[in-house]
Amino acid sequence: MPIPFRDADEIEELGVAGYLKLESSASASTVRGALFLINARGEPLEFTYNRLETPNTFLWRQNDVSRHSVRKLTVSLLATCSKVPRFILCLADDIYHELFCNEVLLSVPVCRIASPLKTTAHSALESQETLESPEPVHLFWFPGKPADDSIEQRLLNRLVAGGLLLEPFERILVGLGEVYDGVKQEAAGSQ
Repeated sequence: MPIPFRDADEIEELGVAGYLKLESSASASTVRGALFLINARGEPLEFTYNRLETPNTFLWRQNDVSRHSVRKLTVSLLATCSKVPRFILCLADDIYHELFCNEVLLSVPVCRIASPLKTTAHSALESQETLESPEPVHLFWFPGKPADDSIEQRLLNRLVAGGLLLEPFERILVGLGEVYDGVKQEAAGSQ
């Protein structure tokens, strides 16, 4: 007979966090990205990836090409993801503020993460907060920061405490390298 137990971590209750990472090729002719879902322990649950060729024609303004590519790739990643995360984290350098505030409306909160050392464009529709630990970062939430006692905030607190606020973005880059470049790499800091 099994020994009765209860998992004190309550990982299932906290749900899933999504990490969205996009990157352009050196020539800017291709944009690739992934939506990576993890649980509160940082265990991988799903890795959805795609890439697209950017339009390269005289009819497009360069800034419009970039915005179009980011929007189209993001929509393709969201459409193929099989689980619904509690929130999606992305880097402000990758995702412009209008994407989730005006163009692609989600049923879950989105948080763009930025370094305090960089000037970051943001929308008045985003709620801003600063985390000081383990390293200072600005968080830009849309449609708003999760309530202090919410499951979303508890999940975020668990990720931050476990060093998982930024680290999954590194795993995404390793995964994209393996998928598209055939390059097996070690994630930074892991063996």
